[in-house]
Amino acid sequence: MHGARRKAHLVSLKGSPTPLPIESYNKEVTNMRTASSASVPGLVFLLGFLLFSSSSSSCEASDSVYDTFIQCLANHSDPSPPASSVVYNQSNSSYTTVLQSHIRNRRFNTSSTPKPLIIVTPLVESHIQAAILCSKNVGMEMKIRSGGHDYDGLSYISDIPFFILDLFNLRAIDVNIGDETAWVQAGATLGELYYRIWEKSKLLGFPAGVCPTVAAGGHISGGGYGNMLRKYGLSIDQVVDAKIVDVNGRILDRKAMGEDLFWAIRGGGGSSFGVILAYKIKLVAVPETVTVFRVERSLDQNATDLVYKWQLVADKIDNDLFIRVLLQPVTVNKKRTIRASFVSLFLGDAARLLSVMDKDFPALGLKKEDCMEMSWIESVLYWGSFDNGTSADALLSRTPDSVNFLKRKSDYVQTPISKDGLEWMWKKMIAIGKTGLVFNPYGGRMSEIPSSETAFPHRAGNIYKIQYSVNWSEEGEEADKEYMTQIRRLYSYMTPFVSKSPRGSFLNYRDVDIGVTKTWSYDEGKVYGAKYFMNNFDRLVKVKTAVDPTNFFRNKQSIPPLK
Repeated sequence: MHGARRKAHLVSLKGSPTPLPIESYNKEVTNMRTASSASVPGLVFLLGFLLFSSSSSSCEASDSVYDTFIQCLANHSDPSPPASSVVYNQSNSSYTTVLQSHIRNRRFNTSSTPKPLIIVTPLVESHIQAAILCSKNVGMEMKIRSGGHDYDGLSYISDIPFFILDLFNLRAIDVNIGDETAWVQAGATLGELYYRIWEKSKLLGFPAGVCPTVAAGGHISGGGYGNMLRKYGLSIDQVVDAKIVDVNGRILDRKAMGEDLFWAIRGGGGSSFGVILAYKIKLVAVPETVTVFRVERSLDQNATDLVYKWQLVADKIDNDLFIRVLLQPVTVNKKRTIRASFVSLFLGDAARLLSVMDKDFPALGLKKEDCMEMSWIESVLYWGSFDNGTSADALLSRTPDSVNFLKRKSDYVQTPISKDGLEWMWKKMIAIGKTGLVFNPYGGRMSEIPSSETAFPHRAGNIYKIQYSVNWSEEGEEADKEYMTQIRRLYSYMTPFVSKSPRGSFLNYRDVDIGVTKTWSYDEGKVYGAKYFMNNFDRLVKVKTAVDPTNFFRNKQSIPPLK
């Protein structure tokens, strides 16, 4: 179902190269500060502008920057493997392939999309350390990409001269069954992680996303959730250590970075604070047998009543049970309706699942023939939309089935929506067109962890999270405008039903509609920052100010430092 496995360089977490002498980085930072009193963003823009304007064409500018960058990398990284082997400029025959291979949203893969002058694909940690220094030297903004499932493309587009630090080669996974932990590098995919755990144990798993081609770096740093969150919480709730390269090129683990930075990179997004190299995660117990089901109902099959009743039990039912609801406008017998799909993972056998459902959600009418018992790894394949019987080897493919144009948005619901409200929603969804909703239940372990425990704040009090979802395959500005208008309209209609003051959003469903920054001021940052991080935003700002005061690591929705 998925493409053939692609070869990539594996880097062991053991025996990593020795960090570069910090004195050289500190000296470089000091020289930069002495050279200009401007902020780093302003300095980068100025240098980038000069680089572009000093050449007769952008290609010449790109070549000039490339030559300077290559020389700098060679001077500041280990000689083997050579830096020249991991750097691509726009005239390189592999440039387009490398750029496009991890773009998961075709909206950011058009002829008008801003392209990086250079792509760096590090094989060893010293390549990353050098890239940070050399980015400062040539005055380019650095974008950090681990998997490319960044919904609004902030990890690989920019309005000013930039390069991409693409971590897909850093994908080692070291599973330790003895203490039930694993080190997973930022570029490793969730599919690879699940497979490597399954190789070592059939009774251990990890609570993370259902899409196997998502990479660990961005997924975990933004929170990371999946269909075991009611039992085990988020991915970040199982993180016990991490490795990060900071603005000065130092490689820091949890002890060296301190608890404030370790707190921030668990839900606050890694790219505001440094380059995440790897996370050490605690594995969780999974039973020998789990059960899945998918029950679909349309409006004339009592879908409204079922969705209403789901809201009343979804966050309170047995913690082993996760029931997602997909809501999509469809045409049945030439009539437009809403289809509600109830999709479940239960950490137990079918007999116990039926007992739980009969007690707490009998309205769904779940029957034994609706249930499929399987191993946990088979449930990973099921939730990843693989055909039944697909080999677990499919999880090692890093190539998704297809890449569409898409837009995502998010909300949190804290009070059940009434039946009248749901019926009003259905009418709006049918009138709008194609945009669907995904309801993901909370409760369980999510309600037990304090909102300040990690940078991710959306815990107790939320019944479920909404993902707004629209995909399309038509090219061109008209299609883009049409579908973007659809999803924004539905998001607007949903205002009365969702969280308020602020209206919460999920960082990993990156959404520039809720606010962006141009000056990286506190006031601009708080517009989107309060929605993503609620009361944790101010602490994130303090951490940012302490570890990256010149704002080297930044994007349109990054955490701003205090100036």
